[in-house]
Amino acid sequence: MPVLLRPPRHDDEMTLRRMHAQLLEDGFTFLLADGDWADVLETFRREAHGEDLAPGRVRADFLVAEVDGVVVGRVSVRHTLNDYLREVGGHVGYAVGPEHRRRGYATQMLRQSVARLADLGVDRALVTCDDDNVGSAAVIEACGGVLEDVRTTDDGVRKRRYWIIVQGT
Repeated sequence: MPVLLRPPRHDDEMTLRRMHAQLLEDGFTFLLADGDWADVLETFRREAHGEDLAPGRVRADFLVAEVDGVVVGRVSVRHTLNDYLREVGGHVGYAVGPEHRRRGYATQMLRQSVARLADLGVDRALVTCDDDNVGSAAVIEACGGVLEDVRTTDDGVRKRRYWIIVQGT
């Protein structure tokens, strides 16, 4: 099934907050904004346009991944890298809800995100994952990721850092 990446809508709140709660149990922040839903959507809109960015934030597209009308995950496509993203976060962050995993959705999401970066003029995309996240490492490698190194963050998490040559730039 093809994955559609789109901006979040008002009617996505319950599904996205549920996924956020599920993934938070694994230490992953699914929603990258706080507040009531109107505030969350406004934060995503501002970040997509690069307006009034909070300290440490860069212009980024927060997109919902949908398959046949069902939200299966999300991606965050960061237009540029700051120091933190260069070390830990990378250009693309993605997550698939636990009940939707192992169906190829993450690979489609990452490929589409890399295509978006190509449209933005990015020639190399940095994508990272936890060292013990075998599934995510396989997704990144399937999308052309070449491992540069594994680094330990200040809080002791080992991060695999991959570069993907972006086509079309």
